[in-house]
Amino acid sequence: MSDLIDSDGFRSNVGIVLMHREQVFLGRRTGGRGWQFPQGGVRTGEAPEQALYRELDEEIGLKESQVELIGHTGGWLRYRLPSRYIRRNQHPVCIGQKQRWFLLRLKTEAPFDFGRTAEPEFDQWRWAPYWEPVREVIYFKRPVYARALEELSSLAFPQGPPALPPWWDKVTARGGHRVASAPAH
Repeated sequence: MSDLIDSDGFRSNVGIVLMHREQVFLGRRTGGRGWQFPQGGVRTGEAPEQALYRELDEEIGLKESQVELIGHTGGWLRYRLPSRYIRRNQHPVCIGQKQRWFLLRLKTEAPFDFGRTAEPEFDQWRWAPYWEPVREVIYFKRPVYARALEELSSLAFPQGPPALPPWWDKVTARGGHRVASAPAH
């Protein structure tokens, strides 16, 4: 099965925000290439929710029964790849990703298994404060991470999200365009 790439060149993808108590899962990309949430492509004929559970199993070894689905973003959130990351020899050419983000809560403590595929995505993990992944992820994904976490924050924290960290405005500003900020509480 191949990944879905739309007519605009965006690859359909799911992003996974896995919570345990007040924190979120962050995985270190194999080889120490940064930290990020689990994510992966939606295959042809696969619904986003099916891709969510397949990726959850492949990347961190969790089954659907070990998590509770809290909600998802209302639509696709997009980011463009910097030109040096575009593989122009592939067809169709993928210029970026459009992601549907899912918020999950871990039901019980469970061991993570990164060896579910021949090429594991992660080699380490940690629990991080809710907003921290925006600062940890590679720069071109920061606006999407900020939008996803902002949109999901009311589901993650029905009593009100944690205050934005002091670094928020600096990290979420890029080229004069700011990502809309969530209210500070």
